[in-house]
Amino acid sequence: MIKKAIYLSLFSIVMLSCGGDDYTYVPTEPELPGSGSEEEEEEPAISDEELLDLTQEETFKYFWDYADSNSGGARERYHPNDPGNSEGVVTAGGTGFGLMAILVGIERGYVSRTEAVERLNTLLDFLENADRFHGAWPHWINGATGAVIPFSDLDDGGDLVETAFLAQGLVCIKEYFKNGTDVEQALAQHADNLWKGVEWDWYTQNQNVLYWHWSPNHDFAINMPLEGYNEVLITYVMAAASPDFTIEKEVYTNGWASNGGIQSSNTQYGYPLLVKHNGAEQFGGPLFWAHYSYLGLDPRNLSDDYVNYWDVNVNHTMINYEYCVANPGFHQDYGADCWGLTASYSRNNDGSIGYNAHSPNNDTGVISPTAAISSIPYAPDESLVAMHYFYRNRDDLLGPAGFYDAFSPEHDWVAEAYLAIDQGPQIIMIENYRTGLLWDLFMGNEDIQAGLTKIGF
Repeated sequence: MIKKAIYLSLFSIVMLSCGGDDYTYVPTEPELPGSGSEEEEEEPAISDEELLDLTQEETFKYFWDYADSNSGGARERYHPNDPGNSEGVVTAGGTGFGLMAILVGIERGYVSRTEAVERLNTLLDFLENADRFHGAWPHWINGATGAVIPFSDLDDGGDLVETAFLAQGLVCIKEYFKNGTDVEQALAQHADNLWKGVEWDWYTQNQNVLYWHWSPNHDFAINMPLEGYNEVLITYVMAAASPDFTIEKEVYTNGWASNGGIQSSNTQYGYPLLVKHNGAEQFGGPLFWAHYSYLGLDPRNLSDDYVNYWDVNVNHTMINYEYCVANPGFHQDYGADCWGLTASYSRNNDGSIGYNAHSPNNDTGVISPTAAISSIPYAPDESLVAMHYFYRNRDDLLGPAGFYDAFSPEHDWVAEAYLAIDQGPQIIMIENYRTGLLWDLFMGNEDIQAGLTKIGF
């Protein structure tokens, strides 16, 4: 399974016994995979547009058909062969992605506007009544009760980064429905009120940096400052945009940008990295760093005092691509049509399913379809070639909610499972590539524009 058609001429060695040790080498016709007496079945053609349609529609099902049954929020994970796995565990960040995916669903005709508004009202009511910690939602929420589900021993309170991903989606809901019917306008106002209730400035500890976690039981014990470059830029944008709990530019400059220390002079495969990827300064980090913050935040022409973020993301993507093409680890199938390293499910050494932040400096031979698919705005040709590879291997890779989360050709292994934070960027970034929908909605918000101006964009 998952094997490229590699055509190698095979040679049969035929020994002719003519009273001596003479050998004659007779070349035979190449044997193709699956060749035999029956004629090969021709692969049905699918156009780029049809493939984009299929990927978006199938991926949408994760956030609609397989959403949490009580709240309508995004489940942390979904395993078709084990549907009870983590049932009732709602992810805050993935729910933000789900909000944006539902807007795509309306535009693409997967659900009606009326159906979507009903689902969104249920979801926003749930978010309003769920546990919040100085306005921030926890990483995981009980879909039945709204209570926090601890992510780890010390992480049982507010998660500011997950909250920022959620807030990004709430801003898009506000903008999409603000000029609609009375019911839709009320929904828009509800979304606006929810994100504006986050006390972003509380999470500075009165310092010029944001911190990731706060717990009523453990205070700031995790003590993790948000410093770039990684996936957390959107957190600073949302904090600066907040009318009531805003941060000053100094928090952004010192925290995210490390007073200019975020810049990098490193180059790989001819592409300047431009920024210092935390822990991955040579090749760049996992590709989700080019996705999560930019689902609504439009990186086109987005520059601060230090870098142009479009260039950052294009170069990050191309370095990841070129690494897979070069394939220094000699992993099976890696190449121009099979690439993409990011955080996802992974294969443990014993063959069981695990989790890993795959990147060029942490390459285990596992490809994550979301990496290439969600990078389509940055590398459309390369992304589409990979999508066609995934589609050709659809018998193995395409499940009930889109392409499965990860696979390893050399181990004949597929993670037949999904994660919200991997499915969401696919449908959203494809839509941004096709129409700019989420970018236009988010960037059209006056509070966001004020926040970007405040911190120097």
